[in-house]
Amino acid sequence: MDDSLPLQARLRHCAECAPAGPSRRGLLLGALGSAALAACATPAAGPAATGAAAPAQRIDVHHHHTPPAWLTAARTRGIADGPAVNWTVQRSLADMDAAGVATAMLSVTTPGVVLSGMDRDATRRLARECNEYGARLVSDHRPRFGLFAALPMLDTEGALAEIAYALDVLKADGIGLLTSYGGDKWLGDPQFFPIMEELNRRKAVVYTHPTTANCCGNLQANVQPVMIEFGTDTTRTIASVLFNGNARRFRDIKWIFSHAGGTMPFLVERFVRNPILVPSSAQLFPEGVLPELQRFYYDTAQVANPAALSALTKVVPLSQIVFGSDYPYRTSLDHVKGLRSAGVFSEADVQRIERTTPLGLLPRLRG
Repeated sequence: MDDSLPLQARLRHCAECAPAGPSRRGLLLGALGSAALAACATPAAGPAATGAAAPAQRIDVHHHHTPPAWLTAARTRGIADGPAVNWTVQRSLADMDAAGVATAMLSVTTPGVVLSGMDRDATRRLARECNEYGARLVSDHRPRFGLFAALPMLDTEGALAEIAYALDVLKADGIGLLTSYGGDKWLGDPQFFPIMEELNRRKAVVYTHPTTANCCGNLQANVQPVMIEFGTDTTRTIASVLFNGNARRFRDIKWIFSHAGGTMPFLVERFVRNPILVPSSAQLFPEGVLPELQRFYYDTAQVANPAALSALTKVVPLSQIVFGSDYPYRTSLDHVKGLRSAGVFSEADVQRIERTTPLGLLPRLRG
């Protein structure tokens, strides 16, 4: 894209879809310990198969896209994988149409925009280019897409500048973060407090996507990090947000955690008992830990099954669950069917998850 063009011209200009290339999924997992599950074949769809109302009404909060600048940076580092490499706008729209998804919230998948070996200025440029690309898709395909903007999180000054640009100029719907950065800094880390303070001031929606901590990327040769470590890193960052005081201090951030909160529902008893083990943390939870967990939102991506959904609904109310697909690593239709076949929700409950609750979080989509 010609950077000399005025911003509004750039926003109107729809970039060409990312070209296809060879799969490097194994390298992605090995180099940064970050990927998602392998793509599933898209089943044939129709109104009976999807349960979709006409017109489409579902809102998907967990839907990835591949900005060309990100793809170039990932390929340079040998970490571009098949589903991300082969993503196109047309494939996203086809997947949405097959499942009755009206709007998908776009985000950059793991490893995000903070890439190994990239200096501060290059990271800032990558975040900006990814966000402008996402904003063009929103502009060119209204109302099919929304945007969770990426931030250069290890660069506080750059992150604050990108929050202002993304939310004020690009009109992004929220911010998309990874669960950890630099291998050992989760989202409650005090280093991030200035960023969280600004997101809190803006009452921002903050969607989070898991990655893999440095400790755990190559523990077992035949066990990919996405199997265990993604859910674990989501759980770590929830704990970080709670027990570093982030949740208490920045109460106006609207958090969305991927994949039903990772392993948190199974570990909830340990969460609620932590102030007994660490008495100094008890002051952060005058009403207990559980009410704090129940303020967060959790998406259904990769967890549209009876075991995971049953566990989640024992911890949080229906009002905190939102629809997510993890496209292009899974299909929207997988999750539409899974929510209905799990035996956990009524059809009215599912419609609340798929539309009513996301609309409450994302006011632009109501217009």
